Amino acid sequence: MESRNELPGLLIDTAPDAIIVSRSDGAITMANRRAHDMFGYPADTLVGVSVDVLVPDEVRFKHPAQRASYLSGGHPPLRRLPLRGLRRDGTVFPVEVSLSAVAVPQVAGGAETYVTAVLRDDTAHRQAAATRALLASIVQSSHDAIVTTDVDGRVLSWNPGAELLYGFPATAMIGTSIDEIIPPDRRADEAQIRLLVRLGGRVDRYRCTRVSASGQLIAVSMLVSPLLDEAGALVGTTSTARDISERERAEARVQAILDAAPDALLGVAESGEVVLVNAEAERLFGHPRHDLIHMLVSRLLPDGLPPVSAVLRTGGDSTPLDTVRTGDGEQRWVKRRAVRSDGSTLPVDIACSALHTDTGTVIVAAVRDITDRLAIEAERRRLREETDRQKLEARMQQTQRLESLGQLAGGIAHDFNNLLAVILNYAAFIIEDAAGTPPAADAEQIARAARRGSDLTHQLLAFARREVIRPRPLDLNAVVTEVHQMLDRSLGEHITLTVRTTDALPAVMADPGQLEQVLVNLAVNARDAMPSGGRLTVDTAEVRVDEEHSAARAGLSPGRYLRLRVSDTGTGMPQDVIDKAFEPFFTTKPSGQGTGLGLATVYGIVTQAGGTVQIYSEPGIGTTFTILLPVTDVQAQRIVPEEVIAGLAGHGATVLVVEDEDALREVTCRILRRGGYTVLAANGGEQALRVAAGNSIDVLLTDVVMPGMLGKDLADAISTRYPRTKVLFMSGYAQPVLTDHGTLSADVHLLEKPFTSAELMRALHDELQAKP
Repeated sequence: MESRNELPGLLIDTAPDAIIVSRSDGAITMANRRAHDMFGYPADTLVGVSVDVLVPDEVRFKHPAQRASYLSGGHPPLRRLPLRGLRRDGTVFPVEVSLSAVAVPQVAGGAETYVTAVLRDDTAHRQAAATRALLASIVQSSHDAIVTTDVDGRVLSWNPGAELLYGFPATAMIGTSIDEIIPPDRRADEAQIRLLVRLGGRVDRYRCTRVSASGQLIAVSMLVSPLLDEAGALVGTTSTARDISERERAEARVQAILDAAPDALLGVAESGEVVLVNAEAERLFGHPRHDLIHMLVSRLLPDGLPPVSAVLRTGGDSTPLDTVRTGDGEQRWVKRRAVRSDGSTLPVDIACSALHTDTGTVIVAAVRDITDRLAIEAERRRLREETDRQKLEARMQQTQRLESLGQLAGGIAHDFNNLLAVILNYAAFIIEDAAGTPPAADAEQIARAARRGSDLTHQLLAFARREVIRPRPLDLNAVVTEVHQMLDRSLGEHITLTVRTTDALPAVMADPGQLEQVLVNLAVNARDAMPSGGRLTVDTAEVRVDEEHSAARAGLSPGRYLRLRVSDTGTGMPQDVIDKAFEPFFTTKPSGQGTGLGLATVYGIVTQAGGTVQIYSEPGIGTTFTILLPVTDVQAQRIVPEEVIAGLAGHGATVLVVEDEDALREVTCRILRRGGYTVLAANGGEQALRVAAGNSIDVLLTDVVMPGMLGKDLADAISTRYPRTKVLFMSGYAQPVLTDHGTLSADVHLLEKPFTSAELMRALHDELQAKP
């Protein structure tokens, strides 16, 4: 071989392709610089190495046989064989090989055959070919219509997508004008677009129409780009069209749905611009659709958008629509202001959802005009207030009516009780003195009538809350149990009485006698409502009254209460009867079978104790009375029966009787003298003070309401001058004078009129026995 310094060797070493010369046994005798670079070997290291090391391992064992086969024949030149080479680092790459063989005579005789291989790295070429094949495949398999035209608008290529979209086969369209599928009225515009592209202008995707083989107009989305040759020269245009007819129909359906929505809908981009509106939004804000699009939402909703209630995610892949509720999962409507085109504002409710798309987040705001709703609510509130005002006026009128009746009852009671006391005691004298005679029997009837009159007077005072009460902490369950025993005997066998009490109830502050009267009155009413029999149920429990409780709305203060409930399965009451049930003398019973004061008395007793009573009744089903009494923290007192005292005689004690009613004063003095008392009498306060000044008085027995000087003022004067003198009041209407809100003080002793001789003697005896 010749030295590299010679010209042929220099040319070989600088050749652009790899050149390798090997002997028939495969040993490399020469390799140029490009060969070393291609296979990754240092310079001058390939000479003497077998050419087999440049072949991949999996085919290396075949290479000697293939070489021998090539050399044994005529070994013609081989051109551009696609093979694979193996670099020194082990990587395999495609190469294109051209081979030639030559026999060179040897000095020793004979000839040696040398093989010259010219190798070219085929990687870039193959990649370019693969890319071209891939692009061709993409074009052929694309659903979009891809069409190339030359600078004159003649069709150069027409893919299957174009055949499918336009209906023309490629054979019919290649070489024809593109105007074949462009509507006549649009050809000039389309020519201007193609010219703009040829001049280097950029055309964004735009909507246009094309004509199919059947003559039908097709809506397409079109993208036009320049077509360049291998040298970069413009040779035409490429247009990519996509059928959007179905999409436009779908968009039209969606828009129709949006326009049918009762609320205004706004789509707001991240920039704050409106990108979507519906017909109701046009009506609500007073702007046409084209003005609303791209308008800042702050111009329409100056108070801003509320937080989103739901997040929707969608994308261009096959992932389904996904909805995520935020917070508690409820759709939240927030009150805001909306501004119309004329500058006027109106109240609206707004609820927002976020839609995450490939192009960004869109806030979808549903805007609801609430002008009418607010007007309805205001009217409803006005009617409710008017109803409450009417109810309040009705309660005030009822209260005033009851107050007026109470004042009337009190005035009557004072005089009526004096008359009853006289009648009752004179009848007692006759019964005692003429025992066993007809006059005594007549007197007994007089006394019985007087006692009925006394009971009626007490009912009037109780209803009008004028009766003096002696409240104390009570165990409500104990009172109910005691009355239960009495009712078992008196209601009759046709009534099934059930009592259910709740254990460990706190105490209530009430007069035990009045509380028993409430239970008896309600039980008697229930019995009369069940003439054919039924069930009467009494139960107790503790309840807490808050501002939403029906009793609180009726005026009861919030707090802890004990509930006493009396229910029957009787005939029930219609609403008009319920409205009048607590009015005095109102009754649905036949004449002579009721006074009409039973429920009025219940109402008076309960309200005087600071509680309330409510009725729930339905005709044919029954009635329930619910009584609420305020709880007290004071421990309940046991009810201890009074001891029976045998001797009630006065034993000469001096009693000063002060009474402005002559007949009552005389009968009182007569009772006391017969009982062994020394009696002094006065018709008023001034005379009583004069009598007391000249006598030693053990007990002052005085009326409460008297002309000139009230009994309380007289008692104060006597107690100041004669501290050892005890005081006993007698009255049928002492509440306004002696009590604090109807409650008698513990240090005030009162004998209520009308009284019998036994009641008078016991009261005086107890007063004398009491410790000072």
